[in-house]
Amino acid sequence: MKGQKRNGRILGIQLLSAVGVCLAASLFSAGIAGAAGDSDRIHWKQVDESEVKLDGKPPLAANVYQPDKKSKKKDFVLILLGHRYLMLDTKSRLVYAVLLSDITKDGSDIETSDLADPSRVVPSTDWTSHDVGPAQLIKLTLEDYDRVLEIELPHPVDLRSLYTF
Repeated sequence: MKGQKRNGRILGIQLLSAVGVCLAASLFSAGIAGAAGDSDRIHWKQVDESEVKLDGKPPLAANVYQPDKKSKKKDFVLILLGHRYLMLDTKSRLVYAVLLSDITKDGSDIETSDLADPSRVVPSTDWTSHDVGPAQLIKLTLEDYDRVLEIELPHPVDLRSLYTF
């Protein structure tokens, strides 16, 4: 009798261990698949202190978004001009048209896939980028509008001086 109970316990422990290993493996593979699926997603944060101007005047509706700090796409800027979204690649100096179907709103933030599609390039010229004190001024001409677009992006606050003694 004692041998049967002992064998039953061992069998139960082995079964429980096997179930645990299977569960851990499935969670691990789901985590890898989720991470692979999220790697091409960009989470955009709204930039509150930014300014947008078209031909020197603020548009009726405008918003500026930048990828969150975890993103490796630091040279991208997403702009809402009226009912039109544009993504600027400041490193390559390209502008991309963004379809509303590519955007998922999450409160004041936006989530998208990679928007740099060569078929959606908007012609642009006269790119300049200057450091103007507390902000970075990006200026370009949108050829389809034939208007000058100016974006002022505030520099992130440097808090390192608070931590040095």
